[in-house]
Amino acid sequence: MSTKLFWSVIIYFLGTGPMDAKDARITQSPRHIVTRMGQKVTLRCEQNLGHDYMYWYRQDLGQGLQLIYYSTSEKNFQEGDIPEGYNAAREKPELFSLTLPSSRINQTSLYLCASSRDTVRQSQFLSVHKPSSACTILK
Repeated sequence: MSTKLFWSVIIYFLGTGPMDAKDARITQSPRHIVTRMGQKVTLRCEQNLGHDYMYWYRQDLGQGLQLIYYSTSEKNFQEGDIPEGYNAAREKPELFSLTLPSSRINQTSLYLCASSRDTVRQSQFLSVHKPSSACTILK
């Protein structure tokens, strides 16, 4: 069995389907943003993996991840542990947006999006995350 065929089979069984791993993408934009207090900020997370579950996290310096919102399907999203000061929208299955309607200094953080075929806590399937977006809010 060739190496490429072997990894294609492994990826298929991990839950991404027959897609070649190099074509699997989750993108987060913008990558960096600096804004003034009170400004509206929207972060976008897009994936082409066919995953139903998508997540928005923030990570403050020296801290662990905090779940802001998560979505189980198009137009269906729930609050996470720290939803105050944020809004979420899932207009398409592959797009999950996070909005800071009126940005505040205490929202300066790294923001991370992730997706999975099933809930990570209940499944052995592959989950994917994007490294981060940095959002800095100035007075």
